[in-house]
Amino acid sequence: MASGESRFTGKVGVCIATSGPGAVHLLNGLYDARLDHRPVVAIVGQQARSAIGSHYQQDLDLQSLFKDVAGAYIETASVPAQVPHLIDRAFRIAQAERRVTCVILPNDLQLEPMVEPSREHGMTHSGVGIELSPVVPSLDALQRAAGVLNAGEKVAILVGAGALGATDAVLATAEKLKAGIAKALLGKAAVPDDVSFCTGSIGLLGTKASWDLMQDCDTLLMVGSGFPYTEFLPKPGQARGVQIDIDPGMLGLRYPMDVNLVGDAAATLEALLPLLEPKFADEWRAAIEANVSESWQEARDSALIEASPINPQRVASELSERLPENCIVTADSGTTTVWYARHLRFRRGMMGSVSGTLATMGCAIPYAIAAKFAHPDRPAIALVGDGAMQMNGITELVTIAKYWKRWADPRLIVMVLNNRELAYVTWEERIQAGDPKWPASQDLPDLPYAEIAKLMGLGGRRVSEPEEVGAAWDEALAADRPYILDMVTDPNVPPLPPHITFEQARGFAGAVASGDPEGGNIVKSTARALLGTLLPTPKGR
Repeated sequence: MASGESRFTGKVGVCIATSGPGAVHLLNGLYDARLDHRPVVAIVGQQARSAIGSHYQQDLDLQSLFKDVAGAYIETASVPAQVPHLIDRAFRIAQAERRVTCVILPNDLQLEPMVEPSREHGMTHSGVGIELSPVVPSLDALQRAAGVLNAGEKVAILVGAGALGATDAVLATAEKLKAGIAKALLGKAAVPDDVSFCTGSIGLLGTKASWDLMQDCDTLLMVGSGFPYTEFLPKPGQARGVQIDIDPGMLGLRYPMDVNLVGDAAATLEALLPLLEPKFADEWRAAIEANVSESWQEARDSALIEASPINPQRVASELSERLPENCIVTADSGTTTVWYARHLRFRRGMMGSVSGTLATMGCAIPYAIAAKFAHPDRPAIALVGDGAMQMNGITELVTIAKYWKRWADPRLIVMVLNNRELAYVTWEERIQAGDPKWPASQDLPDLPYAEIAKLMGLGGRRVSEPEEVGAAWDEALAADRPYILDMVTDPNVPPLPPHITFEQARGFAGAVASGDPEGGNIVKSTARALLGTLLPTPKGR
């Protein structure tokens, strides 16, 4: 939730835990924040100072435990006069560096009264807050970047989370350069999906339009993105590049850029715009827009393919047509992330997030709860797989039931893709390793999620027919309380990347041939059509 709050407010998130296991339980969420550059302060307890190092109950070496995740700043308080300095500095570093910090407070120290530090030697005095100003590169650096962008004829822009506050500047830059815009997963809300030259998501979860954009461009502008999968970027040497990022450590990591600019995305693009020459690449822009239109049509067509019982793509597609204004959408890690990335058409003002770099399960509902506390007047929607729902989602419903009446708009919809399987991992094994599904590892029990929610005073509905999907979304979006949609979906609809390599196709075919227990159902699905474009059809079939 602290990671989620920072995503939807831009402010420092805070979480508090007790000593020992309480502190340990924070680690996954803190790593989620750290890897996605979210500012979070963790305040954790510790055993009494006299017991530290004595093999006492719940006496852990928290300094060592948190060193990696909160390495920007982690300190243990020893006297009351020290605490203001530690808290203030932890906040400032977290905010300024977009990092995780940690302050450890032994429990006997917590019981002592607050003491202002004296003016003695060795004492430190602290103040609250920090004022941050947008960083803009020098004119010389901007001119070099403009030179690269002006020389290109087919410009592609890739935006990430760092561009979330730079929508207008990104669009103005793209218009001047006649560029197409692809979006990394955490940058989905940076550019509205109704922009005709926005190709949507890129990468394993992306669109063919984004793939084509990167394969055909001669110039790449990356803004606020650490997108990791270089195989989806232009081939090295194919394109000249410019990258903008507020963090110098994220520059030049993915592509051999000609110019790397340290700067705030919006401020840097605004300073760069006057130096850019208008392009008249009408043929390039027309090709991009045609690819975008085709990708959206393919997404809609794939959502209507028959499945047993419900195609999970249809669930996302029907939601996309009904997304409320200013809604906040979160998605868990798994196939829900794929359908979130490919099928939801975000409009201006909407927000959304996933666990980007850590890709941890169990994040979507805590994100959505944090979003409701940060923006109680906005509807929130969490897209969750049944694996994540069984991991911690059901217990998160307890939190929703406790607090929802405080929210001005009570709508928090949890949609569960109930496919009785850890489906994304199954598909990874099939495609990457050529291994068949391993039921002992992948199968999940079928739980009545909507009925469980009703026991807590929430709304709920189980949906097992494709024709009911749209009506179920309408019912949930009109409800006067949080609502759980239990969507019974087909695990055999493949979340394949937009460009299938021969190695991936061969691995998939090998998994089916190796006796995958779902082999017959898979071949009947869209996977058969995809394989048909890559592998020769055996004689006699």
